[in-house]
Amino acid sequence: MKRSQVHRLTLAAMLGAVAFILMFFSFSVPVLSPFADFDFSALPELIGGFILGPAGALEIIGVKILLKLVFKGTSSMFTGEVQKFLLSAAYVLPAILYYRKHRTKRGALIGIVLGGIACVITAIITNIYLIFPAYIHLYGMNWDAIIEMCTKVNPLIHNIPTFVLFSVVPFNTISCTVTGLITMLVYKKISAPLKKLIQD
Repeated sequence: MKRSQVHRLTLAAMLGAVAFILMFFSFSVPVLSPFADFDFSALPELIGGFILGPAGALEIIGVKILLKLVFKGTSSMFTGEVQKFLLSAAYVLPAILYYRKHRTKRGALIGIVLGGIACVITAIITNIYLIFPAYIHLYGMNWDAIIEMCTKVNPLIHNIPTFVLFSVVPFNTISCTVTGLITMLVYKKISAPLKKLIQD
């Protein structure tokens, strides 16, 4: 294996570890979702992806989730971890692919917006047709029980469409927007030393 490849894998592993650590600094947004916590673990994925490309971003996401499973286990029979992988990939990959063709600040911004849109759409589809159906099956629940839990924290939610409208969409929109704004603010300062690591 070439030295440069070793450096790239090392950087991906390091950023994956940083993403894992950032997961500990999470907080809930009860009015939006009783199931999901907001954290800043997508920052290293996005920043690292801009530097290492889409494969590097997937490696970072994979390391983060693997470390989470090793050190914290799963509290959702792996449905939460699957969702984290899918939404992380949906967010960072469009942003990275667009930025690779338009390497300007504007290109990064447009890429992040596209990634945010892709993430929200993916969240809607996976929550309705994959993650919650699996969660319901594994825990012997039903959609009524899920909606009831959501109604307790947000009275506007009373069925699946309102769950999507007042929970899934705003939660993921806010998460992607905050992550994107921070990335735009810090990328230039952080990327230079990180790029040096893989060039030495």
